[in-house]
Amino acid sequence: MFSIFKTFFLLGWVSFGGPAAHIGYFRQTFVTKYKWLSDEEYGQLIALSQFLPGPGSSQVGFALGYKRAGLQGAIAAFVGFTLPSVIIMLALAITSSALVNNSIFESIVHGLKLLAVLVVADATWGMFKNFCKDTKTVFLCIATACVLLISPTLSAQFAVLIGAALIGAVALKGKIPTTHQHTFKPSLMPLLLFITLLLGLPLTASFAPEISLFNDFYQAGSLVFGGGHVVLPLLQNIVGDQLSQDAFITGYAAAQAVPGPMFTFATYIGYELFDNAPVIGALIATLAVFLPGFLLLLTVLKDWQVLANKPNVSGALAGVNAAVVGLLIAALYTPIVTSAVTAPKDIALVLIGFFIMKQLKLPIIWLVVSFMLGGLALSAI
Repeated sequence: MFSIFKTFFLLGWVSFGGPAAHIGYFRQTFVTKYKWLSDEEYGQLIALSQFLPGPGSSQVGFALGYKRAGLQGAIAAFVGFTLPSVIIMLALAITSSALVNNSIFESIVHGLKLLAVLVVADATWGMFKNFCKDTKTVFLCIATACVLLISPTLSAQFAVLIGAALIGAVALKGKIPTTHQHTFKPSLMPLLLFITLLLGLPLTASFAPEISLFNDFYQAGSLVFGGGHVVLPLLQNIVGDQLSQDAFITGYAAAQAVPGPMFTFATYIGYELFDNAPVIGALIATLAVFLPGFLLLLTVLKDWQVLANKPNVSGALAGVNAAVVGLLIAALYTPIVTSAVTAPKDIALVLIGFFIMKQLKLPIIWLVVSFMLGGLALSAI
């Protein structure tokens, strides 16, 4: 458990760039370096996370820990990956916006955003080689990228993923070996707990402010499809007039600047809303916003491989995996490249990082240090 926690804890400090970058960091660590699972198995976990509400990249990390050591491993992975972001967001909530507007801090963050460009590009290319091996899968990949570049909306993302699944179920049937013939049986306990909390919390919210806060963030976490940016309008509705617009935007900017999952924006909001015990409020909000997605993931994860190995489902997953590569291509451009690359000198740093990663093969921590220093150097040029 400590080994899993340590690995994800270290990743949690360096995983800048949002969900697409996290998928790249996870692939580099657990597929390429440690070989915990194959690219095909990893692609299946990504595909599953795309169809469930909740924080996509955190669900992938949770599933990786589960695959390695069951529920305890999943919890260790989640706590390890999320804790650095929670610590930073708590520190930012305490110190307000002093660091966010600091020029040195902004230069370092800029360098780390450029690292995200490199990581996502490498993950995209690696997954393209594994999942797009014929005309049909390449078409699904390119079509997905084109649709999402032209219309980068949540509805378009769902439409192309569902379309890819339907096309794959027919045209790519049997692409993945179908060795299991067991019946798919979802886990009922996490599903019942999810439903009980979803329906029961609103009825008990008036009993205590802690329950009310937990309910608000649990409902938000249950409705978020598409990752951390989608949680913004939901949390804005929750906050209402309880928090100033400046404080809300400061917290949102901080959530984009720090490593780890953007859902830890809830940490900042929970701290600000719960005046009597702000740290308790932060922890309640954080747990509540993550919990629904993890309960739904546990509902299907145990028997997911059985479902994934059925002919139609395996074809659908092959289609979704190809579409996910297209999704990463679109995400590589926006928001990764558009928010990080502002001048030709930024591309120069990315190319230097490419040499360090692919030729010198230095550990990720050296890449992080290099890009932090690079960000400071760029700001001085």
